[in-house]
Amino acid sequence: MWGRQPVQDECVMTTETMTIRQMCDAFGVTARTLRFYEAKELLFPQRHGTRRLFTRQDRARLTLVLRGKRFGFSLEDIRQLLDMYDRDGSNAAQLTRTFQLAEARLHQMEAQRTELDVAIAELKSEMDKTATLLAGFRRAAE
Repeated sequence: MWGRQPVQDECVMTTETMTIRQMCDAFGVTARTLRFYEAKELLFPQRHGTRRLFTRQDRARLTLVLRGKRFGFSLEDIRQLLDMYDRDGSNAAQLTRTFQLAEARLHQMEAQRTELDVAIAELKSEMDKTATLLAGFRRAAE
């Protein structure tokens, strides 16, 4: 959906299942984060008593969750996109919705960047004026 995200230990990633500690180490997240994502129905680890074992599918989903978060997608949007996945390979609906959300998010980010550029320019201008005033005070004090 959003491409591949590298993880710290590719060797661990080839195992069939991973413990919560392995997931935390591989993805740089906390156990609390993984439990939260499970509660939000973004991950579905296998349960063996109180132990959680994360499958390759969970790892793929976590990669996409983290990427979606980095892009500013809401967890609900990410969950809906993941739920749209079609194992038969016909993911046109999922890709279409992903593209729509990405396009909207890109417009938001570009607008924020424009606002930030204006704010930076104004701040620099005010700082230049203040520096000029301070230099005048220093000269007067000498």
